[in-house]
Amino acid sequence: MEESHTITPFAAGQRPSRQETLKAVETLIRWAGDDPEREGLRGTPERVVRSYEEFFSGYRSDPVELLQRTFEEVEGYDEMVLLRDIRFESHCEHHLAPIIGIAHVAYLPRTRVVGISKLARVVETYANRLQIQEKMTAQIANTIDEVLRPKGVAVVVEATHQCMTTRGVHKPGTSMVTSRMLGLFRSNASTRREFLALVGNPAQSRSAR
Repeated sequence: MEESHTITPFAAGQRPSRQETLKAVETLIRWAGDDPEREGLRGTPERVVRSYEEFFSGYRSDPVELLQRTFEEVEGYDEMVLLRDIRFESHCEHHLAPIIGIAHVAYLPRTRVVGISKLARVVETYANRLQIQEKMTAQIANTIDEVLRPKGVAVVVEATHQCMTTRGVHKPGTSMVTSRMLGLFRSNASTRREFLALVGNPAQSRSAR
């Protein structure tokens, strides 16, 4: 893979300094109608900046690199590998509101497999960026397909979006489901049905937890 999936959003020197970022948070507090100098808010800008470093750590991680180490001693195993219920937290790129959900990721190995924690890390990397769910679903599937070159990849994501549950239309309890099927998961109906049966109904799985 020549192309890196690490994102560098600003040219050198264009990214705001930490001090500028702290001042921006202070400005938002003032805009909301409060005083950033009062006791309860004095440390808030620093806390917000530290939170953003964690929320958006995906910009500093390369999902392709995460998948580079693979294993070929699998005794000819070529059945489905499925990692279910990968919880993630992301943020909507339109409102900066949280997106909270689970992802199910499967692939059909051709000659090699990857450590299962790496699949979870790929989900985490893309989730920890400003996102829309449709794009994130495609990015996870496309990256696994490009790096591992398996016979097929399937990804299903179910999430709640606080940009519509806590603002706007105010519809709590709603969730959005997206999927991306590649290779045999797209072309072979029985393979796709097997995956969906193993995943189960996402809404039912969530209510059972």
